[in-house]
Amino acid sequence: MAFLIAEDISKKYGENHALDRFCLSIDPAEIFALVGPDGAGKTTLIRILCRLLDPDSGRVTIDGVDTSREYDRVKPLLGYMPQQFSLYPDLSVEENMTFYAGLYGLTGEPYRAKRDRLYEFSNLGPFSGRRAGALSGGMKQKLALSCALIHDPRLLILDEPTTGVDPLSRRQLWEILLQLKSEGVTVLVSTPYMDEVARCDRAAFIFRGRKLSEDTPTALAASFVGRIFYIDCEPTTSLVERANTIPDISAIRFGAGLHLYLRQDDSLDRHLGELAAIGIDRQQITPIDADLEDRFIQLMETKA
Repeated sequence: MAFLIAEDISKKYGENHALDRFCLSIDPAEIFALVGPDGAGKTTLIRILCRLLDPDSGRVTIDGVDTSREYDRVKPLLGYMPQQFSLYPDLSVEENMTFYAGLYGLTGEPYRAKRDRLYEFSNLGPFSGRRAGALSGGMKQKLALSCALIHDPRLLILDEPTTGVDPLSRRQLWEILLQLKSEGVTVLVSTPYMDEVARCDRAAFIFRGRKLSEDTPTALAASFVGRIFYIDCEPTTSLVERANTIPDISAIRFGAGLHLYLRQDDSLDRHLGELAAIGIDRQQITPIDADLEDRFIQLMETKA
């Protein structure tokens, strides 16, 4: 049985549909990624799941409990880490953890045992006396995560926890999440990073408040329709614009080069003359497999 279920969640701000009959089902001990551009509805959905915002319609259940009716039963099961750092900057690492532990009635030796485990988890022990506002971005995120975990939640919801965080801290945070999964914790994480999506069990693409697709990362990438070629060239704005004027071709900047998209039944050879005319030689073109970002872009373009 799914641990978290969101059924037909809708939310409007004025005439803007932030969420439109959005559905979600996450199994126990699963890491599930929510992926979408800014304004897609990710944070609105997360706030509704955490009962920080009421939906206009729809229903959320956690471990079989309707959150709108019996939230007091659900609250101890839930740990939430918002996108923006929301702890007390003037309190030390230790003081922040003590405060959040007190909210759940965790004191004395049980608190100290949990605190020490989280210090070991996060490597924050040497900084226990430092004010939270003086921590680096990565340390702030690890402190926020530690406070969200202080009461041993069974469901952890994280809103873009690694945005703006250095690569080492990103890796360390994901090591923590994978450890939590092995201990039976269910994790929902929104992220803009496709390499993080690839580490999840399943993912859902969201755009303009609607779910575009949902599956394992491997299956999502494999669902791309068409052919892709990598162009080893300087991806100038002018070159991208000219490539997109060629009939039946779509091109986007991708890292240090271009991705060129064709229909599945199309032939690259019939476009070589037009590509040469804009400065792209055959030797610069390599066929490649689709990845998650390719499929996500394709789905967004069909809904644009």
